[in-house]
Amino acid sequence: MISTTAATAVATALLVVGIWIYNGLVKDRNQVRNAWSDIDVQLRRRHDLVPQLVNAVKAYADYEKATLTAVTELRARSEAVERVSEKATLEEAIETGIRKLVAVAEGYPELKADANFRQLQDSLLDVEDHLQYARRFYNGAVRMLNTRIESFPHLLLARPLRFIPAEFFQAATDERAAPTVELG
Repeated sequence: MISTTAATAVATALLVVGIWIYNGLVKDRNQVRNAWSDIDVQLRRRHDLVPQLVNAVKAYADYEKATLTAVTELRARSEAVERVSEKATLEEAIETGIRKLVAVAEGYPELKADANFRQLQDSLLDVEDHLQYARRFYNGAVRMLNTRIESFPHLLLARPLRFIPAEFFQAATDERAAPTVELG
C-alpha cells in the first residue's frame, strides 16, 4: 500500500512538473510571437513611409534614381520574406538606403525646408527608435525561449514536443564595432 501511494505521489509530482515546464515553454514561445508582432508593426510603419520619402526626394534629386529604385525594390522584397535572418538583412539595406535619401536633403536647402519632408524625417526617426526597442525586446524573448529549450530539464519536453529555437533579429553588421571615420 505504501509503495503504490509513493508511486502515485511521484507520478503526480512528475506530471505537475511536466505541466509547469510545458506551460513555461508555451509562454516563452508566445512571448517571441508577440515580440515579433511588435517588430512587424514597426517595419510596416517604415515601409509605409518609404514611398512618401521617395516621392519627396524624387522631386529634388533626379540623379538619385538608383537609390530611390533600390529602396522601393528592397521594401517589396522584405514584405515577401518570411525568415527572420533574411528580413533583417533586407531591412538593414532599406535603412542604409533611407539614410542615403535623407542625406540627399542636405544638398537641397529647399527640400530641407519643406515641412512635409521634415515631418517624414521625424516620423522615420520615431519608427527607427521604436524598431530598435522592439528588436531588443524580441531578441530578449528569443534568448529566453532558446535558453529554456536547451536547458535541463526543459529540453526533456521541448525536443519531443518540437519546440524549436527562434532566430534572433539582428543586423548583418556588428553594431558594437566602432564607426570608422575617413579623413581627407
